[in-house]
Amino acid sequence: MTAQLRVGVCVLGATGSIGRSTLDVLRRHPERWRVESLGAQRDVAAMLAACDEFRPRLVAMADEQAAHELACALASKGLEIKVLAGESGMCTIAADQASGIVVAAIVGAAGLASALAAARAGKRILLANKEALVMSGALFMHEVAEHGASLIPLDSEHNALFQCMPHLAAPKGDAGVESLILTASGGPFLDWSAERLQEVTPEQACAHPNWSMGKKISVDSASLMNKGLEVIEAFWLFAMPLQRIKVVVHPQSIVHSMVAYSDGSVLAQLGLPDMRTPIAHALAWPERVTSGVGALDLTMLGDLRFVAPDMQRFPCLRLAYAALDEGGLAPAALNAANEVAVDAFLQGVLGFVQIPQLIEAVLDAVPWGEAHNLQQVFAADAQARTLARELVQDWPATREQGS
Repeated sequence: MTAQLRVGVCVLGATGSIGRSTLDVLRRHPERWRVESLGAQRDVAAMLAACDEFRPRLVAMADEQAAHELACALASKGLEIKVLAGESGMCTIAADQASGIVVAAIVGAAGLASALAAARAGKRILLANKEALVMSGALFMHEVAEHGASLIPLDSEHNALFQCMPHLAAPKGDAGVESLILTASGGPFLDWSAERLQEVTPEQACAHPNWSMGKKISVDSASLMNKGLEVIEAFWLFAMPLQRIKVVVHPQSIVHSMVAYSDGSVLAQLGLPDMRTPIAHALAWPERVTSGVGALDLTMLGDLRFVAPDMQRFPCLRLAYAALDEGGLAPAALNAANEVAVDAFLQGVLGFVQIPQLIEAVLDAVPWGEAHNLQQVFAADAQARTLARELVQDWPATREQGS
């Protein structure tokens, strides 16, 4: 493959864990891809290092002060790279025509606007920002279809489902898919009692046994909210009825997800717990390239454990199913309330078991209604955050840990 045929790539969330893993895969294949643009929140030092190595044409920093600092740092190194700022800057690089592939890896609701910009520009979107579908699933998928964009999931579980689905080999009509089975590691507290969960610290919640992730996602994994958000994401990605999307806890994180078929077959995707595997798959699909991940030695695995999730000790998963069943703006409210709750937990304001209590209180506070347009989605997101912050302020006076 000649240099002229290299595909341009935009990495949104370039300084986060997914972004860094993506850049690692890209540096292994300079003959296939060129980094055209990078976007991040505020990590100037990490972005400067990435710019020095990959020399993108454009970069964007969501934080305007960080954008100014980066521009000065680039100029001091003699690097002529245009720096954009704010959400508009992120949307600009997502829609830039020099990039055929956009890696959407900005965590949380902050990544929705740029992911939508990529969809409206007809890009091949490698989606790691599950919140884009949680908040606005029907609207987002409409934009993808309307503008001829394509969507390949980067989450290890959804990428595994994607690999196990029939795709182009399927006959017309029903492909015989019976159910989707998402695996969950169970996080660091899988076998903890309800009483012990009341004493969880932020440091313990961020110490995932298998994956290296950011703090917010690590807490979501520990509470099983991450799996709840993934259920909602799978609903939109694969157009599968809610009752046919199942979750099973698999602590070893070797089987990343499974697809059950009507003939009794179950196809599973296995691999070491390293995000470079789904990233390499999504970048090169339908081809395969090396990812930097070692081979899986089946003889060294030992026993693989599978158990049903306990929605009494980990009610966030139940709340996610309930929000999806309610539909409309409820999933957006769920996501917003969770982001506020997790932030409060990380700051030591809420206890771990109070995260789902706060989310449920927000969901029950008002009827959330239907999602007819993005303005309503953003309004519901803002309303849920306001309610959640008000509840957090009053929480110590009204609730006790574990109540």
